[in-house]
Amino acid sequence: MASDDRPDGTADLSALGTGLAHEIKNPLSTLVLNAQILREDILDLDLPDEQAGSIVRRVDTLTREANRLKDILEDFLRYAGRMVLDPAPVDLREAIDELADFVHPQCDRAGVRLRVDLPASPVVVPIDARLIKQALLNLLVNALQAMGNESPEATPRPDRASELIVKLEGPMDGMVRIHVIDTGPGIEADQASAVFRPYVTSKKSGSGLGLPTARRIAAEHGGTLDLHTTPGVGCDFVMSLPTNPAIPASPSS
Repeated sequence: MASDDRPDGTADLSALGTGLAHEIKNPLSTLVLNAQILREDILDLDLPDEQAGSIVRRVDTLTREANRLKDILEDFLRYAGRMVLDPAPVDLREAIDELADFVHPQCDRAGVRLRVDLPASPVVVPIDARLIKQALLNLLVNALQAMGNESPEATPRPDRASELIVKLEGPMDGMVRIHVIDTGPGIEADQASAVFRPYVTSKKSGSGLGLPTARRIAAEHGGTLDLHTTPGVGCDFVMSLPTNPAIPASPSS
């Protein structure tokens, strides 16, 4: 079912929320811009260093929190907004390679080994490459953050280095599967189903919309996103995509 064809009225609520988010986002952008100008004006004033520093810190806090709200709104708009797919045949190996190149520096900084496991032959699937890359990037960033936030109570594993694996399987039974595997702390069984719910997150700075958005993107392609996890071992997020999906045609207007 398309994201705006829901019979229970939630489509209207989603449209209202999306419109409201847009209305809030524009004043926030103005607020951030004016805060930056105010900061520069304060530094130009002939004020004692201690007084100027105190005011600048408050302005910086204002700017930081306004930017955080903008990020939350951006995440909401990606999750709640209407998705119009523009599918085209894509070799998933190339898309994954591009993502690996993008996140490789972040993995290096985090001390995480990135490993990509791809088939020798092309795996061509009709997808909206931009959206699928966004979903996979959400999974990769989530995995990196999980490995960087392992609980101090977790049993040390000096024999196992932090590793992030992207594995492509298929096609098999009309499906291809992309695994994003990490060696983080894993998730308890009673909490695993909650990670795909909006605004559920264990991260202080997270919006809780990355995984729900990734699952929605997979669903819009006629696929699924599932989690297999073992506490103390890690997580395996599996995105399954049909090789011949029934994706609704984009509207002409």
